[in-house]
Amino acid sequence: MDCGTGSCSSTCPRSTSTTTCSRSCTRSRGCGVRSEPPASVARPRAIESRQAITLILLGAFALSLLGVDWSEGVFRPRGLSAIGETLGAFIRPDLSPDLLRKAAAAAWQTGVYAVAGLTVALLIGIPLGVIASGTIARSRLGAVTQIGAARAALAFFRAIHELVWALLFVAAIGLSPMAAVLALGIPYGGILGRIYSELLQDVPQAPLDALRRSGASEWRVFLFGRLPMALPDMVSYTFYRLECGLRSAAVLGWVGLGGIGFQVQIALEDLAYSRVWTFLWVLVAMVVLVDLWSSQVRRRLAP
Repeated sequence: MDCGTGSCSSTCPRSTSTTTCSRSCTRSRGCGVRSEPPASVARPRAIESRQAITLILLGAFALSLLGVDWSEGVFRPRGLSAIGETLGAFIRPDLSPDLLRKAAAAAWQTGVYAVAGLTVALLIGIPLGVIASGTIARSRLGAVTQIGAARAALAFFRAIHELVWALLFVAAIGLSPMAAVLALGIPYGGILGRIYSELLQDVPQAPLDALRRSGASEWRVFLFGRLPMALPDMVSYTFYRLECGLRSAAVLGWVGLGGIGFQVQIALEDLAYSRVWTFLWVLVAMVVLVDLWSSQVRRRLAP
């Protein structure tokens, strides 16, 4: 393909400059420019990719059904009636005063576990998250070493589920509130540290460069530039982990650590579904209250 200026000038008006004509020729003939596929071509390709992924997932699901033993049926004896009783109790929870007092005490215990566990998680996640972000290292070698060690520790903490941590701590220190707090705090600390490190890395660089040009040290750049920009997202995610902590603290009751989960377990053993839904509705109310609280805090932190 000939894209010289001479071959192009014959197709351009005389008033057009040589440079402009050459650029126009280059664009029109594709010389030296990697052309992008038009949107009309790219869109069908994306649709085909999604369809292929959907078919693969459906095929995997169909293959997984082949490994299910259908000889005994899908539901247990009286399984359908139990589902009906559970759904009926959903709209008719037990609201007796004695049960509500018990639910309030269980909710308080669950909330204490969640808040104390999140406090431990913050003590773990904040320093390790800052180190894992590599934003305060003074040398490249130090950054690589610190980032690697911090991320390895965070990965270890969050790789083990809180239920496994709970079983380990119950075996070590017994059915103590400290077992529940540590079982929540350690894995949540690993999760918070990982997210904090990414949020600190993803802030805009232009304000940070301006601080460096003014003579600020890396610590001052971090405290007065990087941290204030990442703080709203960090707070938002922390509140989200508090919501998750409430649910996890409730689940820890199944290993004997008390709270809402323990009361739900007892009610299920008695087949008292109305009592089960009383405790579950209390847990839902706690999560909603935390969500409303986090919305107020985020609104105040918003610029």
